[in-house]
Amino acid sequence: MSGSGAPTTAITPGLAGRPLRLAIVAAQWHDAVMNGLIGGATRLAAEAGITPDIIRVPGSFELPLGAQRAAADHDAVVALGVVIRGGTPHFDYVCDGATAGLMRVMLDTGVPVGFGLLTCDDEQQALDRAGLEGSVEDKGREAAAAALAMARGAGAA
Repeated sequence: MSGSGAPTTAITPGLAGRPLRLAIVAAQWHDAVMNGLIGGATRLAAEAGITPDIIRVPGSFELPLGAQRAAADHDAVVALGVVIRGGTPHFDYVCDGATAGLMRVMLDTGVPVGFGLLTCDDEQQALDRAGLEGSVEDKGREAAAAALAMARGAGAA
């Protein structure tokens, strides 16, 4: 699985003497998968003493605009979605657009965006990564950990 070797980061709640403001921007498609991803991200936030704002957008293609709006008044954003391959090029367009858009939000605003967009060949792959009971990975938690680590300056020179 791709999760082997994932970084571990000590999570602390504050930033510059105040609570960190975290937004979770999540697509509405695929309830079971999304509930797992949101659950993983919110559990990690709770461990850090953070109550995140949860913002729902229609689908994964809308994640960049939701993240951009959230970045205006949050220290970090977690973008969560799932796109499952079908028989048309739709998968490629949505994945490429959402990925490029989220990177642009991060670079344009300077606000970290944890990348929790699952791009899977089938529903089982998504369920395996959703952080549900029986899942082998928790990509919602990993995306939240990345966003919080970057908000605290991890990776800074």
